[in-house]
Amino acid sequence: MLIRLAALLLPLALLAACASPPPAGPVRVKVLAINDFHGNLQTPRGGFRQPDPANPGKTLTVPAGGAAHLATAVRESAAKNPNHVFVAAGDLIGASPLISALFKDEPTVQALSAMGLFASAVGNHEFDRGAAELLRLQGLAGFQYLAASTVDVATGRTLLPAYVVKRFEGIPVAFIGLTLKATPSIVVPSGVAGLEFRDEAETVNALVPALQAQGIQAIVLLIHEGGFPARGPNDCPGLSGPIVGIVERLHPAVDAVISGHTHRAYNCRVGGRLVTSADQYGTVLSEIELSLDRRTGDVLDARADNVVVRTDRFAADPRMAALVAEFAQRVVPLARRVVGRLPAALSREPAPSGESPVGRFVADAQLAATRGAGAQLALMNPGGLRADLAPDADGALRYEHLFTVQPFYNNLVTLTLTGAELVQLLEQQWAGQPFPRVLQASRGFGYAWDAAQPAGRRVQPGSLRLEGRAIGPDDRVRVTVNTFLADGGDNFLALKGGRERVTGPMDIDALEAFVREGGAADAQPRVTRLN
Repeated sequence: MLIRLAALLLPLALLAACASPPPAGPVRVKVLAINDFHGNLQTPRGGFRQPDPANPGKTLTVPAGGAAHLATAVRESAAKNPNHVFVAAGDLIGASPLISALFKDEPTVQALSAMGLFASAVGNHEFDRGAAELLRLQGLAGFQYLAASTVDVATGRTLLPAYVVKRFEGIPVAFIGLTLKATPSIVVPSGVAGLEFRDEAETVNALVPALQAQGIQAIVLLIHEGGFPARGPNDCPGLSGPIVGIVERLHPAVDAVISGHTHRAYNCRVGGRLVTSADQYGTVLSEIELSLDRRTGDVLDARADNVVVRTDRFAADPRMAALVAEFAQRVVPLARRVVGRLPAALSREPAPSGESPVGRFVADAQLAATRGAGAQLALMNPGGLRADLAPDADGALRYEHLFTVQPFYNNLVTLTLTGAELVQLLEQQWAGQPFPRVLQASRGFGYAWDAAQPAGRRVQPGSLRLEGRAIGPDDRVRVTVNTFLADGGDNFLALKGGRERVTGPMDIDALEAFVREGGAADAQPRVTRLN
């Protein structure tokens, strides 16, 4: 009997001896992140600008981005570690090129879902067509939008989930997602009616105890707010902007912050905490390495590398390229229609005064389109200009070029302001803004501002002129803006008091008519900066 028992136990003992020892060391997790994709399914014409190693202080542009190349970068990076997740920090849609915008950004949602996107914070541009449209797209998406700080006033509940949890070898990691508190001031008011956008840090800090009560110690924040680095995509000698103050106020349990909104690439430490951003349009992929303690489940270390999605390094993924080609073919009749000619590209890069060549051109187009409503000058918000106006090599300007610059499809509104109200409006270019937003002015109008003066007193007294004549405080002036500005967007609240409103054509239609009728670019500055 004893011999038989020994014979039975021997194989079990041998199996136990051969069994693998329990895993040792931390769990390594790869978090892949993007932000501000804005429907750029095709490789953006601007590529990615980075410091030129051969010429200190200068930059060089490399072709980068686009869904097909990004898909390859994500796949190759994910293959390095079975513990991986792909996330985003908002503005995946909205302000999109025609290939996505014409189909209400459904192609972008489809493409990112096919890449395996797991979750994304909502950005301000996710509200461009309103909350109901965002919820409709969520129903089509293979990823989860997160909106921890966006509350439906009627119900008191968040519009979308505050966070999601993913486990790696049994260890839970929470991803909290939210957008900037200032969202209502930078989107069309109707798009966020009935919603409240709460303080970013306070929202996150209130969630931490509940997550920890569930045994979750590893916490990553996806936030659509950002900053401004001093150098290249992986350098961070200094970081400024709203994200810094938010991160400094976060609960110590938040281990890493993936940010966006400012369309910049950075890899930083704020108070010892990792803070990243991946530029824009899929030109950069943040590869973040988290080390998780097997016993406590907390993050031991977080490091990152911002990888430029160069088209000569990451070949186009065939299936994604086919998807993009399908939608590109469907927009050809509209996109490739020639509307006029332009001798050279017009840059949106601002001069020290704040105005840009493409800004002057668009403002001139809006003035021309609304003369019949009595317009005497037009003002355009710089944030509404999304790209350089760049024709084909032969000078042909196509509809898709115009739409890339102005994708929001806003009506123009002509309204009346007094000279004093116009000064108040211009002062709002600096007051209450996270960074200067100098309105682009049409020809015939001009003024001077002094950078040495405090915000609220920068417009030089008596400097406003219209067709060579001074504008007095009591003079009535007819001003054209888009509906976003007319409703006080970007904190230009003085426009909400504009009187005798006349709604005009769509902004893109005004630009097309101006080009078709031979409207010329005017290099004459309208805004003068002192100091």
